[in-house]
Amino acid sequence: MALLDIDAGRLTARLVLERPEAVEDAQGGAETGFVELARVWALIEPFGFAEEEKGPGLVSTVTHHVTVRARAELAAGQRFRKGARVFEILALRDPDETGRFQVALCHEVTG
Repeated sequence: MALLDIDAGRLTARLVLERPEAVEDAQGGAETGFVELARVWALIEPFGFAEEEKGPGLVSTVTHHVTVRARAELAAGQRFRKGARVFEILALRDPDETGRFQVALCHEVTG
């Protein structure tokens, strides 16, 4: 596979990488919380937009490609946070199979 020319200078968004963790609730059960793993520089690129009818109205889904330097602990099911914006990681890929960068397909959580 050809080496892609990914300009690290384009990684200008500062994101918090978080992993899910079970947190005890007041009822003796557990709910899913998130714990910060790292702060990373990233490139966020809108990828797609869709609307579907659910319940009483339309629900919008926005997907993004988020490019970061490769990290061993990065996995689907984690999420990125940028202020109030949250990006759930659906899938990961190495764009040129060199282990330098990873591209995450993310769903932006709204509402």
